[in-house]
Parts: sequence; C-alpha cells; structure tokens
Amino acid sequence: MGVTLRTNANIAFQCAYHIVWCPKYRRRVIGGRMEERLKEIITEVITEKGRG
Repeated sequence: MGVTLRTNANIAFQCAYHIVWCPKYRRRVIGGRMEERLKEIITEVITEKGRG
C-alpha cells in the first residue's frame, strides 16, 4: 500500500496513529488472554480499515 497524502492549499500531510499503553509506574496491567484478545481486535480493525 502506497503512502496517501492529503493536501490543503499549500501543505501536504499524512495522518497516522500510534497507540501506547503506559499505566502509572509501568506496571503490567493487560496480560494473558486479555492481551491476546486485544491484539486480535486491533488487528481486525486495522485489516477492516485497509491499513494492514
């Protein structure tokens, strides 16, 4: 998939998202089956939206 740039008057830009899970004191909050399921859901959404 190529880079898609949006343009407006005199600029061109690409909007992308980066998700970081960082709880207070960097304790492990999400783990085990919940972590695996969350990864599956995020991957499914990315695939649906055509970004993966």
